[in-house]
Amino acid sequence: MKPNEIPEKNIRQPVVAGSFYTAGPKALAQEIKGYFNNVPAGQIISEKPLGLISPHAGYLYSGQVAAFAYKQIEGRHYETIMILAPSHQVYFPGASVDTKDGYRTPLGVVPVAKEIVNHIFGKSPLITHYPQAHIQEHSLEVQLPFLQTVLKDFKLVPIVMGDQAIETCEAVARALADVVKNYDVLVVASSDLSHYHHLNIAQDLDQKVIDRINAFDFQGLASDLKLHKTEACGGGPIITALLIARHLGANKAKVVKYANSGDVSGDYSGVVGYAAGVIYKEDKKGAKKPGVGKVGVDLGLNEKEKELLHRIVKETIKNHLDGKPIPAFQVDSSTLQEPRGAFVSLHKEGMLRGCIGHIRADHPLHETIKDMAVAAAFEDPRFPPLSRKEFDKIDIEISVLTPFKRITDINEIEVGQHGLYMVKGFYSGLLLPQVATEYGWDRVTFLEHTCNKAGLSKDAWKDKDTEIYLFSADVF
Repeated sequence: MKPNEIPEKNIRQPVVAGSFYTAGPKALAQEIKGYFNNVPAGQIISEKPLGLISPHAGYLYSGQVAAFAYKQIEGRHYETIMILAPSHQVYFPGASVDTKDGYRTPLGVVPVAKEIVNHIFGKSPLITHYPQAHIQEHSLEVQLPFLQTVLKDFKLVPIVMGDQAIETCEAVARALADVVKNYDVLVVASSDLSHYHHLNIAQDLDQKVIDRINAFDFQGLASDLKLHKTEACGGGPIITALLIARHLGANKAKVVKYANSGDVSGDYSGVVGYAAGVIYKEDKKGAKKPGVGKVGVDLGLNEKEKELLHRIVKETIKNHLDGKPIPAFQVDSSTLQEPRGAFVSLHKEGMLRGCIGHIRADHPLHETIKDMAVAAAFEDPRFPPLSRKEFDKIDIEISVLTPFKRITDINEIEVGQHGLYMVKGFYSGLLLPQVATEYGWDRVTFLEHTCNKAGLSKDAWKDKDTEIYLFSADVF
């Protein structure tokens, strides 16, 4: 259905035109073009974006920042734009997809991609239609004039998120990615950052979000938001957009502009932060691609030993879920009796569901694996305890560690073979060898992400008091 054929009663009318942005079509178009003209060419990535992150305040305050995001798609074509926006008006579980046929702004009507919307319903019980979520919500509406200016023809999938817990984000992302993988879709996450803090505090809070986005670390961002280490009213949409884009092949995210309301008002006593980001796929020369080749090293475990360790993990988790004692396993292998550090990683439908490890080689390997099975399933603070209904959907990955080696020359690091452990003061963080391979990182990017995992700035690996350790792992 063409925009001019949509009955007016089936069109969502603008509610913040004249307040958040200019109501006059000509003036609005000129204002947005002015914002675009202020974006330097050097801030535009060469790859085609799979996702964007854009603020949603009044254009006076965040319009210029938003232009840095939407300038990334100038001259490109997308059939459909899926906007993920947070609910500011009502709370509801999960996410709501609007069933209107179109969205009106002063620049015209954007038709809703009804075929995609209809496919989405039924994909997850967390995705429903909650009408009250859309009627007065500004965070989705303010994105549309930018899209109407930079794109010629597109359809819209309007989604508002009420519950922004990581479990909701992952479930919603899986469902949405399963639908949009068959379409030419750009995902847009609508979010402002910290609200009403003094400039110094705001910048510190906002930098944590920026670092997580730049590291493509949706799990770290979810943890920071849950623990109130940072703020983003659209944290759920950002996390969900990263997850959807990852399903579509993205391995890179970059914040291209940051500002705050004080830059406009001159009042820095209580500012709101704004960031523009782009999510895309970067092919790195010389980087291993996911699933290509052997990750880590071969420590000589035979297939029977590996099968036994997997059985230990599975039966330990199952008995724990059933309220039964952890079984006593007969372990005759001298290799499995050796003290080793190890990690147990659990994945559900391709997404991490828990990962806990013990890095010291102070217990027999089979005992470490048994303990880490319980920890990964029930004690990872990033996830709720594993449920019985999830058990059959879990894939198990075991990483048996080699001894750690402290290095001073980063050229010793081989991506795909080595994992990294970073220590600075009371901060520490570890990434397994397969993480760098999965995302296609190079050596420096791997170091930066390990710093982020430790809660450090991305360049902390360069500091003299930062200790860098490398290790490898037999991953199976």
